[in-house]
Amino acid sequence: MSYQNEITIKMEFKEAKNKFVQTWGALGSQWGINKTMAQIHALLMVSHEPVSMEDIMEELQISRGNASMNLRALMDWGIVYKEYKAGERREFFTAEKDLDELAVKISRERSKREIKPALKVLKEVSSIQSDNTEAEKHFVDQTTKLYDFVLKADNVLDKITEYKDNWLAKLVVKIMK
Repeated sequence: MSYQNEITIKMEFKEAKNKFVQTWGALGSQWGINKTMAQIHALLMVSHEPVSMEDIMEELQISRGNASMNLRALMDWGIVYKEYKAGERREFFTAEKDLDELAVKISRERSKREIKPALKVLKEVSSIQSDNTEAEKHFVDQTTKLYDFVLKADNVLDKITEYKDNWLAKLVVKIMK
């Protein structure tokens, strides 16, 4: 048995779950969300049943305000849902479990929050009235090319995220797997 396998075997569930949540949280900042938001998402994604806000707060050692704010943001993204249990006064939360659906929702949200505003700025700055100096011509040319490129990329992303209704996009996604 290799050293790596021995480590993997000895890691217990709680430790593995914590490592996943912490790592997912650290990656969150690279994806444009805060660490706590990513940790809450990770916790909910790997939980086999809905989790209460109180359990989220305890597990991640965060305040009620922090938990509430980040849960609201995750629900706005459409990747976390509120659930009710009969006889319970507390609210429970669960994450989108379908990874294809999760990818589509995250892509759409990032486009809305990041790409669309960037396109608006690029369109605005590439449409300036120039005095025809070389610097201005170069600026307009470069920002126009960048606008066109980002627009094409956003259109491709839109087409891919519509794959559930599009047989060609489904095929492309299947090939990529």
